[in-house]
Amino acid sequence: MFLPPDPARWPAPATAYEAEAIRFCEAWLSGQDIFVLHTSGSTGTPKPISLTRTQMQASAHLTGQTFGLQAGDHALVCLNVRYIAGVMMLVRGLELGLPMTILEPSGNPLNGLHPAIPFAFTALVPLQLQTILEQQDETQLAILNSMKAILVGGAATGPALEQALQVITAPVFATYGMTETVSHIAIRQLNGPQATDYFTALTGVEIGTDDRDCLHITAAASNFERVQTNDVVEFLTDPPYRTFRIMGRADSIINSGGVKIQPEKVERIIQEQLATHGLNPRLFVAGIPDERLGQQLVAVVEGIPVPDDVWQAVQQAIRGQLGPYHVPKQIICADRFAETPTGKIDRKQTVAQVTGQA
Repeated sequence: MFLPPDPARWPAPATAYEAEAIRFCEAWLSGQDIFVLHTSGSTGTPKPISLTRTQMQASAHLTGQTFGLQAGDHALVCLNVRYIAGVMMLVRGLELGLPMTILEPSGNPLNGLHPAIPFAFTALVPLQLQTILEQQDETQLAILNSMKAILVGGAATGPALEQALQVITAPVFATYGMTETVSHIAIRQLNGPQATDYFTALTGVEIGTDDRDCLHITAAASNFERVQTNDVVEFLTDPPYRTFRIMGRADSIINSGGVKIQPEKVERIIQEQLATHGLNPRLFVAGIPDERLGQQLVAVVEGIPVPDDVWQAVQQAIRGQLGPYHVPKQIICADRFAETPTGKIDRKQTVAQVTGQA
């Protein structure tokens, strides 16, 4: 569905999803001041959050300023408009005067799109970008390369994907944010000479940490209220802080035999090692109940079995970099991961499915 900036030219919705997008746009244009959205549920039970029009406007205009978006730039909206990432694509279009092509979320939103459409801006989840790149379609690559900015959020980008996306000449940015901060408050470029491994807070965003080294955020998009996260970060400079690396989540730490393990560190090494063998499955590390250890560390991969010799090389790499207590005791293959409505991995549900421990 194509929505030009002039609502009088909007087409009638052809599907229930298009109707839902139109309803939000009409509510926005009517001047509605409070919008209730739900968190994605990737780290807990989804919960409703009320956001004000002022907060959402502040976020939209900051995005426009950050990426040089101008009225008339064409936006591709292919994230779920029931959640913050998709909703904010609509708000950006309405606030910044961006014509929008709205597509119901799919694995590859570029399928069927014509390269003559001059898209300037889009936001994707990592799995969508991975699917696009795996097709090695020159037409789809041309669509991406025409853009001013491509945002990738909702989940971490693995090393294999970051290597694969170097074929894209348009700037690709990983984003950091959440519903409470009205989408992203920090970015890092993933490709080209300006690629980096750390996030930089956007203009006007203040950041710091609590006594757990977990990030807190204050910004116009948060109504200037402090939002406390459970993300453990490492700052790269002295105060005032602007740049940071995400080390993992405080609430995801696994206690195995009294040793506290940050799973994200282990996951990164597994991804890097599998990529050297041409394997790029989605994966995560989890703790499952164990009588002796309390929690046994395991790796869960999606869709493909990992050969024994490759897994032994992975274990050796983890042992060498992090020590023996960080080596998963086993690797479990799941046919397909359970997902949240926004396409994030539902780790708890996936573990329950593969272990039979609901």
